[in-house]
Amino acid sequence: MVREGKVRIIGGKWRSRVITFPDEKYLRPTPDRVRGTVFNWLGQDLTGKYCLDLFAGSGAMGFEAASRGAERVVMVELSRSIMHQLDATRQKLDAVQVELVQMDALAFIASDVRQYDVIFLDPPFQFNLLPDLLMQLPSHMTGDGLVYIENDHKFDLDEQWLVWRSGRAGKVYHHLLKLKKNG
Repeated sequence: MVREGKVRIIGGKWRSRVITFPDEKYLRPTPDRVRGTVFNWLGQDLTGKYCLDLFAGSGAMGFEAASRGAERVVMVELSRSIMHQLDATRQKLDAVQVELVQMDALAFIASDVRQYDVIFLDPPFQFNLLPDLLMQLPSHMTGDGLVYIENDHKFDLDEQWLVWRSGRAGKVYHHLLKLKKNG
């Protein structure tokens, strides 16, 4: 028997709908409380926004954004079993604005040329991918774009980033970043 995890969407048109996901080693969905905080920071309504969920995992952040009106949500996930469940959730919700891409996140960000209003970046902690990924994100952001990151420790950002909002829940640090404006 395959074990599954469950998380609920906390706001928008799919509020209280349950998302299921496979119980996989590196998958840790963003808890309800943290998602609530993040979407309060983002202003709840994402109507017309383009979002990228670069390590989609359970799909909690991407489906939450779609539920709150995002025009397009690109969810990138490498795992075939997780991607299968994301597709089942997309079909169950009739989430036509969600685009699923089965691909390594680093390869995706190197090849994708689109720009996004919000990028959710929650890679597996043990691989220390945030510093490299953050260097590659500016060309993928709209002028007022924001990047949400989760990490298990504080780390120094390079000088191009401004921490706009920040919090901690248990052992997880979460931040909303903006690019510093030149001049």
